[in-house]
Amino acid sequence: MVEERRNRLLEFVRQRRFASLPELVEAMQVSESTIRRDLEQLEEQDSVKRIHGGVLYAGSSPRLPHFESRAPARWEQKRAIARCAAQMIEDGDTVLLDGGSTTFEVARLLVGRPLHVVTTSLPVANLFASDAGSDLVVIGGNICPRSGVAQGPIAEDMISRLRVGKTVLSVAGISEEGFFNNNLLLVETERAMMKAADQVIVVADSSKFGRQSLAHLCELGAPDRLVVDDEVTEAWQLRMAAKLDLVIAYGLTEQPTE
Repeated sequence: MVEERRNRLLEFVRQRRFASLPELVEAMQVSESTIRRDLEQLEEQDSVKRIHGGVLYAGSSPRLPHFESRAPARWEQKRAIARCAAQMIEDGDTVLLDGGSTTFEVARLLVGRPLHVVTTSLPVANLFASDAGSDLVVIGGNICPRSGVAQGPIAEDMISRLRVGKTVLSVAGISEEGFFNNNLLLVETERAMMKAADQVIVVADSSKFGRQSLAHLCELGAPDRLVVDDEVTEAWQLRMAAKLDLVIAYGLTEQPTE
């Protein structure tokens, strides 16, 4: 029984790449102390790595230390945003996902649903690779070694041949000048992703507001919808609501702004 539970626990973490302790307790239906003992054993086997806020999968799939270190940051806010954004995806949709940490949280909640998934992200693709309920298309191109995301001319050419219902993007910064990301090649690829979609959804936690990054992605009004957590200031809420459809994720319940 113990071995079977630990195998299920490891598979749960493998599919999600990162999982919090409360999430594991809920999924396994055992006590927190039992989960801690199981994780200790799995860590001794080099199968997982315990970190502040939860546990990372450390198995045989490609390691992306930069991506993994970012995944737990502001996890509760990203999780709330992801729950809200996932509700905007309908069964049967064709959805294009980029490689940001918040987008990854959205992807985790979409696993198991009947969807057509297109992605530039190797971590996201890994989530759906063994999911019999979805169809997966992986975009090729130059792979960023830090994030595992395909970008550049090859990726842009592939995306230009596609049409999707929804594109979900993460960003590194939001200022009055618009949305920003920290990689020039990535921004060009994300612009192609925006052009390919009937609807563009940006997911961003409140720490991104008032910040700029290396490359300007688009103006504030370019996406169709922005999903944020409830720590965004009222001033920013008013500014963004005037530009696009703003949705606030209130913890575990999601309520769109009026």
